[in-house]
Amino acid sequence: MSSIPTVEALDLENLTRGRSHRFWVTLGENGLGRPIVVPVLVAHGRRPGPVVGVTAALHGNELNGIPTIHRLFQTLDPDEIKGSVVGVPVVNSPGYLLHQRQFNDDADLNRQFPGRAGGNTSQVYAHRFLHRIATRFQYLIDLHTASFGRVNSLYVRADMTNHVTAKMARLVNPRIIVHNKGGDGTLRSAAEEHGIHAITIEIGDPQLFQQSLIRSSRRGILAVLDHLDVFDDEALEAVEEPIECVSSRWIYADHGGVLTVHPQVGKRIERGAMIATLSNVFGDVICSYTAPEDGVVIGKSTNPVAQTGARILHFGRVGSIEATH
Repeated sequence: MSSIPTVEALDLENLTRGRSHRFWVTLGENGLGRPIVVPVLVAHGRRPGPVVGVTAALHGNELNGIPTIHRLFQTLDPDEIKGSVVGVPVVNSPGYLLHQRQFNDDADLNRQFPGRAGGNTSQVYAHRFLHRIATRFQYLIDLHTASFGRVNSLYVRADMTNHVTAKMARLVNPRIIVHNKGGDGTLRSAAEEHGIHAITIEIGDPQLFQQSLIRSSRRGILAVLDHLDVFDDEALEAVEEPIECVSSRWIYADHGGVLTVHPQVGKRIERGAMIATLSNVFGDVICSYTAPEDGVVIGKSTNPVAQTGARILHFGRVGSIEATH
């Protein structure tokens, strides 16, 4: 570990081509004055080409993206590829070490971008990550999972009106694609403000490794890299048509009690179908919830303890968006 250099910012221009590189990039200092760092891997191709960033654990408990990046880099031969692939297995290193979703000031780091150079703790960290690492990318694939008490299908969020990100989303070959323009303080939206084509892949559930989803995600990322001409062979096409959604929203509980959510993730549901029941602590059903229209289950709550306003089910409205630019 001592042989891995610590740097202030990622500098691709001065790296030796045809080699793999590893760095610690400093994004701040802790209360002991010691550096807070993130790990960065670079497969720096011998020939020029696109710069593609793959990031994970922006929420500290969202771990499936870490082995996805590890296995991706085991596949890449810098002597054979064009351009550069940059992997950041853990973006939120303080949250990761605390086994928690939030940053260590309890902020949601993925709502702090683009951050502020003179802001609070999480704003400074977000600003430095964006400007010291992410702005080097031309393309970004940001890996997430569900949060505690929820599960996700393998799905992608992307601006489907943009033909580049729409193509990237479909090549990942997820079960579901949700059209989402961002603009909500996320790393993806901040990247797009800098002209970086970005998508988000949601890889299952938090705080564990799900091997089948990790394999599927790695294959999807390789297909995107293939399409972007990182490799010489022809781009791989998706083997199955994903379910595309024009929008999505969470359905919330309007009472408190013991929650049971019935449909599985990835399942299509019809208007009026039973999706959840809420019981009191004596076991009496006090409320039932049905699908507001035809759609698909993107994710759902697995936490039976629900108070008023608790999340029940992430519901997708099925439909296609035409690319306009």
